[in-house]
Amino acid sequence: MAMLTSLVALSIDAMLPALSDIGRELGVQRQNDNQLIISALFLGVALGQLVYGPLSDRIGRKPGIYAGLTLFILGCLLSSISWNYSVMLCGRFLQGFGAAGPRIITMALIRDRCKGRAMARITSFVVTIFVIVPTVAPALGQAVLLVAHWRMIFGLLLALSIITFVWFGIRQPESLPPSRRTPLALGTMAKAVKEVCFNRTALGYALAAGLVFGAFLGYLNSAQQIFQIQFDLGGLFPIYFGVLSASFGAASYTNARLVMRYGMRTLSWRSLQALCVLSAVFFTFSVMIQGQPPLWTVMSWGASTFFCLGMVFGNFNAMAMEPFGQRTGLAAAIIGSFTTLIAGVLGGLIGQLYDGTVLPLIGGFAVLGAGALSAMYWTELAPQGH
Repeated sequence: MAMLTSLVALSIDAMLPALSDIGRELGVQRQNDNQLIISALFLGVALGQLVYGPLSDRIGRKPGIYAGLTLFILGCLLSSISWNYSVMLCGRFLQGFGAAGPRIITMALIRDRCKGRAMARITSFVVTIFVIVPTVAPALGQAVLLVAHWRMIFGLLLALSIITFVWFGIRQPESLPPSRRTPLALGTMAKAVKEVCFNRTALGYALAAGLVFGAFLGYLNSAQQIFQIQFDLGGLFPIYFGVLSASFGAASYTNARLVMRYGMRTLSWRSLQALCVLSAVFFTFSVMIQGQPPLWTVMSWGASTFFCLGMVFGNFNAMAMEPFGQRTGLAAAIIGSFTTLIAGVLGGLIGQLYDGTVLPLIGGFAVLGAGALSAMYWTELAPQGH
């Protein structure tokens, strides 16, 4: 499950060191437009989830994941042979649309087997691997650039996706027996959408997850420019990126250990409060020095803030899915698509606001963190909150 989910992280982070090279070769004029290589993938992920969720409820979890992996492989091939930027973005969209299958169906598969705090524990372990991967993915991309063309990064993704395809097929049993499968029907889909939208727990935590995920995507969109251009780190970029990713992963692992004792809501509430305070204080400090704080202060803020993020990601997903014992694939699709669309738009906006300073990024974390706190507060007013 962790490896399937990590295909998305690999597709993002292995590309980061190569963004400038790709944009230069394919004729991109504005540096900020290179970020579309990341945004196109997330658009595919957001839309793809609406397809794979109900599909997996109808035909089973394994066939749905097989279909997604096949499209992902085709996207890798198209991106690797792209001759202009439009073709590259189409390939990236196809990669995202394909990766949406493993990403969303794994959540439904886990929900098939467990619920509550046990689900949060497993989800946190999956998220831990999902976040550990970015600690090495940029280094893998940088290593490829040292010995080969950037197109070979897509070759690496292609090889890993084929290995995962085979591994999954051999090791993972089907978790949705035919007796529990539901037909594909517009009425059923409309009912599920209504059920999610009118369930305060699902809607509130999906919104909170989208807001904090949007802040994180803002970081992903602008990280290459901040580290390689603003701070002139060059080939050292993967090391600094990996340190922050390690902080995120450590928090997810810590959450998996603590959630059974303290509960999802308490840990998420305290972590979000800390995130908001840290970001607001550091934003004020950065404004005072024209948005150019020393690198060590940026890393300190990033490590602390990402630790807070890691404490909420798995919990928010688990809490949003908790009300749904049946039609988990469709519920996961709606929640996942909603969350990713919000995050993609907000993260893209933060990235496009990059102006050579860290102010858009830090301000984005402060504002979106406060928004997530408000969404969580609104959600907990519901009678079904627990």
